[in-house]
Amino acid sequence: MQPDALHTFRTVAAHGSITAAARSLRYTQSAVSRQIAALEAEVGAPLFDRLPRGVALTEEGRCLLGHAEAVLDRLDSARRDLAALRDLTAGRLRVGAFPTAVAALVPRALAAFRSAHPAVALHLVEGLTPRLLDRLLSGDADVAVVSAAPDQPLDGGRFDLHHLVDEVLLVAVPRTHRLAHRRTVRLTELADDAFIAGSATAEETLLRATLPAGFRPRVDIVAAEWTGKLGCVAAGLGVALVPALAVRATPPDLALLRLHPDDASVRRVFAATVAGRSRPAAVRRFVAHLDEAAAGLTHLDEPAAGLS
Repeated sequence: MQPDALHTFRTVAAHGSITAAARSLRYTQSAVSRQIAALEAEVGAPLFDRLPRGVALTEEGRCLLGHAEAVLDRLDSARRDLAALRDLTAGRLRVGAFPTAVAALVPRALAAFRSAHPAVALHLVEGLTPRLLDRLLSGDADVAVVSAAPDQPLDGGRFDLHHLVDEVLLVAVPRTHRLAHRRTVRLTELADDAFIAGSATAEETLLRATLPAGFRPRVDIVAAEWTGKLGCVAAGLGVALVPALAVRATPPDLALLRLHPDDASVRRVFAATVAGRSRPAAVRRFVAHLDEAAAGLTHLDEPAAGLS
């Protein structure tokens, strides 16, 4: 049964007249009669008794009318729901982001998105890049803000990667540190300092930084969270590499120093979605807000000015 035929049937039933229904639908009377006849042939029974003036539902017609109304109402509801998703007046957006992206970049984009589309439910999950990519593949996130070192690119075959920004790594030292007055330092100048790191493994110790030949950082304290890591630096327990995206979260009792160009490391930041899957309207709009937020951030590629 075609929806158009059911709609015509419901209209005839409401008006009690094929002529009146045709006028309401802006069809010819013969077109309405053909649709009703085809529907009667499909159900194998007359749906209307033809009367001298108008028509009246048969028992089969009354039975079908309830089903027709339910089907047409569900179709109308589906059209409204689909339009709401398209127009961003309903729906959800599930965002994943690595920790330092949650310091400023992602919140700014989320705030702009919510201001423009308050009816869309927002969900944010923080995690490391590998876990966020797993969430994308499993369908637990719609878009993820992830990072990668230039020599460790992400899998462009499984993911669509929209480049947002490149960020440098800075060195956080206590204000009382012997090098706190400097604007640029070499990592070798910090050879005697303990590093506060998020992991004790060589791969993750310094956020996958490019280390000078022979330089082996001494890691005395491992702190997974940025609040703990920067708190240890502020207390004079060591120094730490800080991504430029985390500048807003840095306490005022720290100095941020730029690395010498020979030691400088850059992380590439992307908005990732699963390759081959269509991007919902909410994801497309959010990525646009990410672009705007990234363009508005400072200290990403010229971090030294005003930091120490």
